[in-house]
Amino acid sequence: MLIKLFFVLIESIFLSTFNIYPYVLLTLLISVSFFCLSGRYVENHGVIHNMWFNTTTQEKKGYYMTQFVDSYWDNGSLPIWITAQRQGLKAGSLHFPGTAATYKGETVRLREVEPRLYDYSNETEWRLNIDKVIGEWFHQQDLDFVSLYFGEPDGTGHRYGPDSPERREMVQQVDRTVGYIRDKIQDHCLTDRLNVIITADHGMTTVLRGAQVEEMILYKIPGFNFSDIQFHLVDYGPVGMLLPKDGMLEKFFPVQFNKGEHGFDNQVMDMKPFFRAVGPDFQKDLVVGPFETVNVYPLMCHLLGINPEINDGHLDNTKQMLLPKKNTEGNNKFSHVAFALLCSSTCCYYMA
Repeated sequence: MLIKLFFVLIESIFLSTFNIYPYVLLTLLISVSFFCLSGRYVENHGVIHNMWFNTTTQEKKGYYMTQFVDSYWDNGSLPIWITAQRQGLKAGSLHFPGTAATYKGETVRLREVEPRLYDYSNETEWRLNIDKVIGEWFHQQDLDFVSLYFGEPDGTGHRYGPDSPERREMVQQVDRTVGYIRDKIQDHCLTDRLNVIITADHGMTTVLRGAQVEEMILYKIPGFNFSDIQFHLVDYGPVGMLLPKDGMLEKFFPVQFNKGEHGFDNQVMDMKPFFRAVGPDFQKDLVVGPFETVNVYPLMCHLLGINPEINDGHLDNTKQMLLPKKNTEGNNKFSHVAFALLCSSTCCYYMA
């Protein structure tokens, strides 16, 4: 019996029982999403920001239009969709970052990109998307791997703050959605055939508003000391990045238009996402220690029974969560369908 894999990404979800320490400095949606899809660190996969930019012309594209810039995504690292398809599996993706791009002349065979002004918070739309993925793609069309993305509670957290009543209400909506996924899996008799992985791209922390600042000159800041920042020299994109250490944000960036933010150092606890998995190949009621997000990719390849591309993760870091028959390298011909949900901004508290 072939077993499917469902990968779900929920944007900006806080720490849960399972948590991931992403070994990527940028806790940003697109960077971490491609981190999951390719199993490569940012310096290797090259998708470094939510916005495409041209360092020569200074042209920039917002998040939505960046999804259609093939050269931004197709720069040497193959996402798991293409790898699975090349090895005979059927893959699909709905609203997942990177879905619209073409990789080495190939696209995800079954894909859906959200409309430009899509309402990421609409619960009815969420359920319709789940019905499509589970009822049509998995049940009727027998896909092997599907990735699904939800853009909340990230948007609500930015607008109202991660500790606000509005965001707590959105977390409850995500919680109901996880329950709906479980119900639909049972309704379509996929419980014994579908592995489900639910994770997030980053966390979120509270930021405060302040007086408007048009220009920041470091040496003019009272009490400025270079020990208050971390400087990272990189060989792509901007020359370098200056990131305030935890607790030093207001000293350097007194103006904030949002009440919740991310993109800070991944060592800050509020930036860390969560990880949940359930299915016929996973142990039940197991709690494991933190691990780097890069290790999710070899885990998914193992569950699908495919040979991974060159990557920066290793199955040894996640195999303890698998049943004995699945936790050895090479013994990988059991699971042939993956379902992934990616929600932005850590928010899920359970997955049963």
